Amino acid sequence: MLTVVLSGLRARWASFVGGFVALALGVGLLATMGLGLSATFDPPERSPQRFASSPVVVQGQDRLTLDVRRGPGTGSVTHRLDRPQPVDRELLRELRARWTVTLPKPGSEPGAGSESGSASPASGRPDAVGVDAPAAEVRALVGDRARVLTGGERRQADPGPERDADALVGLNALLGTSGGVTAFVSVFVVASTFAFAVALRRREFGLLRTAGATPGQIRRLLLAEATALGVLASGAGCALGALGAPLLARTLVDGGLAPEWFTVGEPVWPFHVAFWTGLTVAVAGAVAASRRAGRIGPTAALRESDVDAGALPLGRALLGTGLLLSGLGLLAWTCVTDPSALLKRKTYTTHPMLLITGVALLSPLFVRPMARLLRLRGAVGTLVRENSAASVRRTAAVAAPVLVTVALAGTLFGSATSITRTKGVEARDQTAAEYVVAGANLRPVAAPPGSVVSATGATSVFVRDGAEAVVRYGARAVDAPAAFAELARLPLVAGDLRDLDDRSIVVNEEFERRRVGESVEVWRADGSGPVRLRVVAVLAPGTGDNGPYVTRANAPGSAPDRIEARGGGAATVRALEAGGGTVRTADGWADAEHRAGDSPQKRLGMLLVLGIALVYTVIGLANTLLMATSVRGGELSSLRLAGATRAQILRVVTGEATLAVAIGTVLGLAVTALVLGTLGVGLAALSAPVALALPWATVGAAAGVCATVAVAASALPAWRLTR
Repeated sequence: MLTVVLSGLRARWASFVGGFVALALGVGLLATMGLGLSATFDPPERSPQRFASSPVVVQGQDRLTLDVRRGPGTGSVTHRLDRPQPVDRELLRELRARWTVTLPKPGSEPGAGSESGSASPASGRPDAVGVDAPAAEVRALVGDRARVLTGGERRQADPGPERDADALVGLNALLGTSGGVTAFVSVFVVASTFAFAVALRRREFGLLRTAGATPGQIRRLLLAEATALGVLASGAGCALGALGAPLLARTLVDGGLAPEWFTVGEPVWPFHVAFWTGLTVAVAGAVAASRRAGRIGPTAALRESDVDAGALPLGRALLGTGLLLSGLGLLAWTCVTDPSALLKRKTYTTHPMLLITGVALLSPLFVRPMARLLRLRGAVGTLVRENSAASVRRTAAVAAPVLVTVALAGTLFGSATSITRTKGVEARDQTAAEYVVAGANLRPVAAPPGSVVSATGATSVFVRDGAEAVVRYGARAVDAPAAFAELARLPLVAGDLRDLDDRSIVVNEEFERRRVGESVEVWRADGSGPVRLRVVAVLAPGTGDNGPYVTRANAPGSAPDRIEARGGGAATVRALEAGGGTVRTADGWADAEHRAGDSPQKRLGMLLVLGIALVYTVIGLANTLLMATSVRGGELSSLRLAGATRAQILRVVTGEATLAVAIGTVLGLAVTALVLGTLGVGLAALSAPVALALPWATVGAAAGVCATVAVAASALPAWRLTR
């Protein structure tokens, strides 16, 4: 058996090149992503900056901790505050009376000069101080009045302590998604490669059966080949991963997706995960093909027909149908139960994969009717149509990877673009202002005669959701409720915005208590509370930016970051300019918000995911077409004997490849339309504007690359065979 396997690998090395490259690249990418993920789990220790010379730091409370129910007992929930509390005056006096206290330098407070504002209020009380004293004695004095930080914990008092953590969370999600797409596409390509290779070797297996080989020996032969290929490719992939991880880290840092200090280490577990995953993928991809090969009888060696019969086995049909129905059901369930989840990147990146896999498995069902729809004149056109319809396996093997790439491009970029565009349209629809100023820490603006001016700022509120959870809601703080009610065009479900005051709140339908007149227990952004606020209006959730709204009295430390105005002409514009920020028309502001949501970093992340799929598609197409065309020597020679010129034969072969790419593109667009249509239904359910967008340029570029590779991979062996 070993001799047969090694001889087969040497004799048919060309047919294994594509699978080897795809698997090695997949293992390399998995190792690279694993090394990147390990760096996000264990970031390097960074020394404190703000209080580097102080062994102990006393920081005002920056967390809200509330008791909640945990099964039969009680527990607690902790949220980080947007507005940390300053150090208590009395505590500060006690610290100064006993030890040397270091005050922070002016302007060094966390968030100083940023949109979130300073953590210290205007009274001048510091948010944190350094103390030169034993930590145990400081803790005994402070008690629960503040936090005592020592060692590496002192970094939590530095400016923006959560920025690196937030960046690492986003990076973790990006690398995890990319790794998932890598695994998904690599399994698909490797399995398709083995399946098509088995279809091309029917006569070889028939001869082996004629020579006395049993079905079990045929299956073991294929599995042995897959194991040998998996070991070699996985080893090469691990070497690629070690070289690619530093390059990935530099790319992420240069693209703004990772902090400047981000680097990858040398843990061993990513290589183990990548190697054994690659080997498992290779063997698993060969299992189904080996079972089918084991059922080939001795008479297969005598067959000369190239027409595919039974191109869709029952097992593949059942699996494809199950995945397709599961994908449709998951989309429908999400749309009905939690339409806001459709707006999350994790959802629109992973949910379509079930649909894509289901349609790809069922693609042989669509090949023949779609090919027969083509109406081309002349002998070349007839041959292209009939050959594609007859060779269902070959056409489907080319169309399937194209389907994967086009569908991923359409659903990923289409969903992201549609959501960003919807947010821009929603922002414009929700204001009746003529001018909008946006920026950090805007100065108050007096309304000129004949104008209405409304200033709002970012804040947050913490609300109990039942007895087991506390939810943080991003909120808006309103300076002038009457002006706000006049300019706002929010999607009201109940109530009246004009009733908003210091003892009330505007909520959305996500709140547990959302009936007008009910009272809601709220903790403010600095942890103060609870206060009971009366619900005066209820909003539809929209894309996630609709409420809640409170007055400035319930938003301590919040500074205006948006001023809207209407009327007053040039005097209003001059007043807005004096408040700081950039004055734009409402349309210009909405466009700017739209562009901000489509950041280069976000697009780079999506391009990373799409690039993985495109690389695999290119490998799969090239391998499939090189194998398929290389065994068509007899067919192409018959065409030459029938009078066809070399140019006509090349047009037939490349036309078949182009038609297969077109079929895959159409199927990918069908999946995209289904996903975007569900997104549109979800947006309508959220009472948000539906502004769907299909990224034709991205989809066209992906399809164009696939078509170019397909034409080249089919033309080169055909040219050699017709010499």
